[in-house]
Amino acid sequence: MRLLLVVAHPLPESYTFAIANAARDVLIAHGHEIDLLDLYAEDFDPRLNEPERRSYFGDFDRSSVSDLTDRLVAAEGLLLVFPQWWFGFPAILKGWFDRVFAPGIAFDHGPNGGLLPRLTHIQLLYALTTTGSPWWVVKLVMGDPVRRLLRRGIATMCGKQVRFRMLSLHDLDRASPAKRNAHIERVRKLLFSLPDLALAGKRNP
Repeated sequence: MRLLLVVAHPLPESYTFAIANAARDVLIAHGHEIDLLDLYAEDFDPRLNEPERRSYFGDFDRSSVSDLTDRLVAAEGLLLVFPQWWFGFPAILKGWFDRVFAPGIAFDHGPNGGLLPRLTHIQLLYALTTTGSPWWVVKLVMGDPVRRLLRRGIATMCGKQVRFRMLSLHDLDRASPAKRNAHIERVRKLLFSLPDLALAGKRNP
């Protein structure tokens, strides 16, 4: 399976990158093709620019992001690795959604309103995240906004049978080394099952 691995963190020594590196290693070991997109290293500009906005409801001007849109269209699965800041996406990842999940790429505008998905070739969407808050604050107080946005928004642009999973380590700032290592093992275990998921997707397109 060809997977686009998107990482959104400015520090290469961060725990986010520890997760991303572990994910990449296990996926490569199991024969998957990985396209690593490090948004900070590639100096991605998250700002939707004027030509893009002016063309949003017409022939979208993708000239400034054509390489990134090509990489999205080529993917069979998406793996997003990022911290949750202020109970949301890092700005650089939100900007990637704004500029790359665009008309003519991720969706078409419906003739009577609404959006028509175009990323029907994408079989899975996995998010590996961390939060600084305890799980009960994220889920019970805030309503788990990142999960809802991914599942009810981004995932709906993918295939009808897209497999969505989100694995989070909460309360990261107070997590012991043992707890952090245990979470990395959970990531490896989750991704170890991807070959079976890929086969299931081919049996049930």
